[in-house]
Amino acid sequence: MSTDAKRAWGPLTEGLRIPRDLDLTDRAHALDQLGISTGAHRLLVSRVNEALPEPDAALLVSSRLWPLLAHRMHTMAQAGEPFTAHLARLAPETAAWRTGPPADTAKRLLLAAHHALTTPLDAPLPTGPRVSAPAARSRSTTTGPDTAAVPGRQPAPAQPAAPAHHRQTTPAPRQGRGR
Repeated sequence: MSTDAKRAWGPLTEGLRIPRDLDLTDRAHALDQLGISTGAHRLLVSRVNEALPEPDAALLVSSRLWPLLAHRMHTMAQAGEPFTAHLARLAPETAAWRTGPPADTAKRLLLAAHHALTTPLDAPLPTGPRVSAPAARSRSTTTGPDTAAVPGRQPAPAQPAAPAHHRQTTPAPRQGRGR
C-alpha cells in the first residue's frame, strides 16, 4: 500500500474505493486513479465555486486531499445526490469550522466538507470531530482491517473485569541508577 493511501485512510475514505497505490503528489494522476476525468473535475470545481465563497472554495480545491473529496462528490453526482446543497451548509460565517487557529483552517475546512457531504441534508452538521468506527479500527494497533471475523469461528468469551480492590498491581519501575 502506498504511503499516501495509508495516510489518507480514515474518515475521508470511508465508503469509497481507494486504490492501494494512490499517489496524491501528482493531482492529475490521483484524479485519474480515482476515476475522475478532466471534464468531470472541471465540473466539480465549478460546483464548489458556486456553493462556497471564493476563498473557501480555493482553499478546499488546493488542498492535498482534494482528490478524495472530489471522488466522494463525483460518486454522489453519479448517484444523483445534490452535493452542492450539502456543501452550501459550509458557507455561513458562523460555521463551526471557521473558529480555531488560522494554521489549521484548511484541515478544519476539509473535515467540515467531508461531514457536510456525508451528513443528510435534514440533519444538523456535527460541531466537533465525528468518530468513525471503521476508520478507528483501521488505525488501531490492537485490531486492524485484516482482523475481520472468520466465518465459522467464534470469538473468545470476554472475561469480566475484576473489581479495583482485587486487581493485581506491579511495582513501579525504578528510577535512576541501579545498585
